[in-house]
Amino acid sequence: MGINMNILQLYQDYNVPYPVEGERHYRSGWINTRCPFCTGGHEGYHLGFELSSPHFFCWRCGWHPVDETISALLNVSKSEAKIILRKYQGEGLIQIFDKSQKSATELHFPTNTCTIGQPHRKYLLKRDFDPDEITQVFKIQGTGPVSRLKVNGKSLNYKHRIIIPYHWGNRNQAVSFDSRDISNKHPSKYLACPSELEVIPHKDILYGMPMFWGDTGICVEGCTDVWRLGVKTCAVSGIQYTVSQVRWLKRLFKKVYVVFDDEPQAQEQAQNLVNDLRFRGLKSERIVINGSDPGDMRQDDADYLVKQLLKTQHYVSG
Repeated sequence: MGINMNILQLYQDYNVPYPVEGERHYRSGWINTRCPFCTGGHEGYHLGFELSSPHFFCWRCGWHPVDETISALLNVSKSEAKIILRKYQGEGLIQIFDKSQKSATELHFPTNTCTIGQPHRKYLLKRDFDPDEITQVFKIQGTGPVSRLKVNGKSLNYKHRIIIPYHWGNRNQAVSFDSRDISNKHPSKYLACPSELEVIPHKDILYGMPMFWGDTGICVEGCTDVWRLGVKTCAVSGIQYTVSQVRWLKRLFKKVYVVFDDEPQAQEQAQNLVNDLRFRGLKSERIVINGSDPGDMRQDDADYLVKQLLKTQHYVSG
């Protein structure tokens, strides 16, 4: 649903609480509030409205339609919500942007990012990855004991990490990156590029090597899943996918297999993604690997799975 909506004014008029800059859960480029769809009593402003690509997305339970979200937030019927929405959308209403929300024109990696060293190789070998192959194909790099990245006056620490570029576009340009801690000491195993420094937001695209993709897509959660299953695979960077990623899957593939971790929440989101793709007319199936994370599969098993999925005949999920 492409709209130009002044969500901030709507929230102010209807007393919907939202965090401002400097407060917890504030995120540049988004207007966040409490999610009315989350179960289990989760507190916090996890429901975001993205200003640059107007849609609602909860960091816990995923994407939600605009009219349903406004209906739930304001405790009104969907028909009333649609009437309210008309008042806050249209060409005469501006969206709220600031300098920090403009896309970067060139991607900058953390300081001291260079070719992977022995600690990075040791980490990859321990997980049964071939360091030379992963480096050559996916262009990974590494950081040592000192590595930082400045954003909005703050300095973020990226020490002891594998730097994972996201490539996109006709020139296969690096437009964003993720990073994986190899020390197992940092509280955040993965630390992505700050949104202000991304050329293209990594959650707006798919991770992998687009030049190798064919008509059949194999969609997984994260980078290491792609490394295990190979270059025919793409990732949505977590179990929470975005509308933009759904659109790319629909545009790029004729059929998509969704292969997420064998956990209840991950499988629920996998089925949601399958349903969203089918709703858009794309053939899609959920594949369950019982008792396994795709990234932790034995390489022979992973190769066999991909071979079966790419065959022309129907593959029955486990």
